[in-house]
Amino acid sequence: MKPWIIYSIGFLAQILFSGRLLVQWALSEKAKKVITPSLFWQMSLIASFLLFVYGYLRDDFAIMFGQALTYYIYIRNLQLQGEWSKSPKAIRIFLLIFPILIVIYAFNNNKIDIDNLFKNVAIPIWLIILGSIAQLIFTFRFIYQWIYSEKMKESILPFGFWLLSLIGSILILTYAIIRKDPVLFIGHIFGSLVYIRNLFLLKKKND
Repeated sequence: MKPWIIYSIGFLAQILFSGRLLVQWALSEKAKKVITPSLFWQMSLIASFLLFVYGYLRDDFAIMFGQALTYYIYIRNLQLQGEWSKSPKAIRIFLLIFPILIVIYAFNNNKIDIDNLFKNVAIPIWLIILGSIAQLIFTFRFIYQWIYSEKMKESILPFGFWLLSLIGSILILTYAIIRKDPVLFIGHIFGSLVYIRNLFLLKKKND
């Protein structure tokens, strides 16, 4: 596939990721508190879908790993908000099995080679480790948010979520600079500003 098509998929994913933050940020500023609109999770799910494809097309394990971990948490938050059941059943089934299907397809057609993922000459092993750690931290924010939301019985974005977001984002920015990945760089530069702003809003609310 032509590079411009691959990068277009990646940039579209990042536009959606950034768009969800703009929506959440604007609504939070209006309400003078951090809120979690359902559109945030809907845009997250579509963006995650696209970025998973982007990572697959670039043979980038760190990207695929990060998106695979958060994909189903986005779906769970839509369930908590009562929005998931409103989507057509066929779309819900497709979204649920998509990551599994692409992995099965890739392995059966020899598209994914474990040695290539971990010994890619374009991505040294130490950089894969850095990217994977960054994605783990960035992903853990949603695991933390999921556990917190399950406990509260509603979809909430707590202080710890935004703190982990900022730490993970800085590490991914480092990975993006070294990897020379404009998709990750542009997405996380903007995201870091929103994470800092939400931390200030929550701190102000708690003071």
